Amino acid sequence: MPLPLGQLGLNMACLDRALTIQQANEEFFWQFGGSSTDLCGRTFSDLVHPSVQQPLLRQFSGLIEGRRDRFATDVIAVGPDDETFTTPLTAVMVRGGAPDESSILVMMPSGRTDTGESEIVSGRKKLLSEIDARILEGIAAGVSTVPLAARLYLSRQGVEYHVTCLLRKLRVPNRAALVSRAYSMGVLKVGIWPPKVVQEFVK
Repeated sequence: MPLPLGQLGLNMACLDRALTIQQANEEFFWQFGGSSTDLCGRTFSDLVHPSVQQPLLRQFSGLIEGRRDRFATDVIAVGPDDETFTTPLTAVMVRGGAPDESSILVMMPSGRTDTGESEIVSGRKKLLSEIDARILEGIAAGVSTVPLAARLYLSRQGVEYHVTCLLRKLRVPNRAALVSRAYSMGVLKVGIWPPKVVQEFVK
């Protein structure tokens, strides 16, 4: 199932805790020469060269075990017809209310040059309140509900209420898709950490 993403020049995929590809955007399918049927359900490590599989799995283990919220590294990926290419990869843990609701968002720059930047800029509008922006940044950084509530002086229910409103506003089903949609719309700045909402989207 494709992630609801615009042409931001990013390959993005959502993995479960077993590193199985659950969904991805069209750029990702294009880069790896398959359809959603071909790629969803496969393990992400199938798409990288054997020489980098073990180091990459160690990095992912750090995310899954909670030792880190993100990592960035260069990987040798395997595209269509076994063609290899080196690409920067960023992986972010998106934590849900329960461990089985957590997922990993993987982002790589696309080989395409058409980033759709004009579409993103012209589509800017004041979508988010200040608190929505802080919650979105927290979710994108992999912070789960309880620490996010403490950080923002809200109750757990208050955070969940705002998350539900964000899901509805961006028309997505879960937190991983929320982060994906926010990056695709240009709401979250690409290439900086911790994640930051572009000020033009804040009321």
